[in-house]
Amino acid sequence: MSNIFIVAAKRTPFGAFGGALKTLTSTELGAISTKAALSAGKIDPSLVDAVYFGNVIQSSSDAAYLARHIGLKCGIPIPVPALTINRLCGSGFETVIQGAKSIALKEAKIVVCGGSENMSMAPLQADGNDARWGISLGSGLKMRDSLWDGLTDQYAGTPMGMTAENLAEKYGISREDCDEFAIRSQHTWAKAHKEGVFDLEIAKVEIETKKGVKVRKRRDRFRFPRLKSHPMFLPLQRNISNFPPPKVIDTDEHPRPDTSLEKISSLRPVFKKDGVVTAANASGICDGAGTIILASEDAVLDHDLRPLARLASYHVSGCDPTVMGIGPVPAIRGALDRAGMSLADVDRMEINEAFAAQFLACAKELELDMEKTNLHGGAISLGHPLGASGSRITAHLANEFGRGGSGNVFVGSACIGGGQGIAVVLERV
Repeated sequence: MSNIFIVAAKRTPFGAFGGALKTLTSTELGAISTKAALSAGKIDPSLVDAVYFGNVIQSSSDAAYLARHIGLKCGIPIPVPALTINRLCGSGFETVIQGAKSIALKEAKIVVCGGSENMSMAPLQADGNDARWGISLGSGLKMRDSLWDGLTDQYAGTPMGMTAENLAEKYGISREDCDEFAIRSQHTWAKAHKEGVFDLEIAKVEIETKKGVKVRKRRDRFRFPRLKSHPMFLPLQRNISNFPPPKVIDTDEHPRPDTSLEKISSLRPVFKKDGVVTAANASGICDGAGTIILASEDAVLDHDLRPLARLASYHVSGCDPTVMGIGPVPAIRGALDRAGMSLADVDRMEINEAFAAQFLACAKELELDMEKTNLHGGAISLGHPLGASGSRITAHLANEFGRGGSGNVFVGSACIGGGQGIAVVLERV
C-alpha cells in the first residue's frame, strides 16, 4: 500500500440521547469536527480534493445532502466532490477506506473523511403510501420508530441485541462477564478523562443558550442605522450588546463512571428472558461526529503537513447476520494479513463495544491481550453514534501516537449490522 497518512483527526464529544447535542443536525456536527480537524492540521480548505462522510439514520431534513453540505460549510471549494456513505456502524471507517483508495488511484491528494450521527433526532414516521395515497376506513396512520427500525435486521429477522445474545450462547459468555466488562469500560474512560487522554482528539462544541438566542433576536431588531443612532435606543443597545456566553460541551455525556456492578446487575435483560444484554452493558444511543483527514506523501511534503499515523492496511468482511458482532474477527485478520502482520505485531487494539457480549466473543476468538485492548473505554461508556464511531476510534488511535505513548501498530475495528466487519491498521510515523 502506498504511503497514505492521517494528518489530522478530531471528534466532537458524544452527547447523550436527548442530551446537549440533540438540536444539532448530523450536518452541523460534521461541520464542527471537520473545521476543527482542518484547523488542527493547519490545512487550507482549498487544498481538499474530496469529501467522504458517513451517516446511517438520516434524521434531519438536510441529511440527503450531508457530505456536500459539510464540505461547503467548511469552505471547501465548490468544484470538490462529496459522497455520503452508509456502511452502518462501519461508516466512519469506510470513509477512510474510500479516501485512501482515491489517493492510491491518484484522484486526490488530500481527503476529508468522517462520520456523523444525531440519533436523538431519529424521526417517528408514517408509511409514505399510507400518508400520500390513503388508508382504509378506521385504520389510521401507524407511526414507526426509524431508530428502532435501523437497529433491526429485517432479513435476519432480529434486532441487533439478539445477535449479541446468540454470541453469548455460542461462546459461553455469562451475564456476570458482560456486567464486569461494562464496569471496566466506564472506569477506564473515567481514568483516561481524568488524565486528559482525550484532549487532543476533542473538538469542543458551543451551543447558544436560550437566553442568548433571545438577546440576539432583540439585537437584530435594531440593526437599522437610523434606529441605532436614536438616543432612546442607546440604553437598550448597551444592555444587549454583551451576549450571554454559549454553553461549551467538551466532555462525553454518556459515561457513568460512578455506577457499580451491584447497580447494573439488578437490571433486567432487554431482548431475551434470562439473557445477558441490558441497557448497562450495551452501547449508548448518542449524538456526535468525527473527522479524519488523509494526505498522500506528496501532499505531506508539498504543504509541510505533520502526519499523526500511516494507514498501513484495511479490510472489510462479511459474516452470518445472526451473529453479526463477530465481524471484527475476520476483518482484523484480513487487514493484518494484507499488511504482512499478525496479532503478535499489534500494540493496541480497539474494537467497537456494540455489546459487551459481542466484544467478549471477539476477544475470545482472537485471544486478545486485554492489557492492549480498549484501554480508554469504548462505546458502552462513550456511546455509539452509528456513523461516527469508526471516526472516533480512528481519531483516538491516531492521536494516541501523538501523545507519545508506546507501540507502533494500532488496529481499530467494528462489527456491522447485517453481518459484516471492518478494520484499519495504523502505523507510527
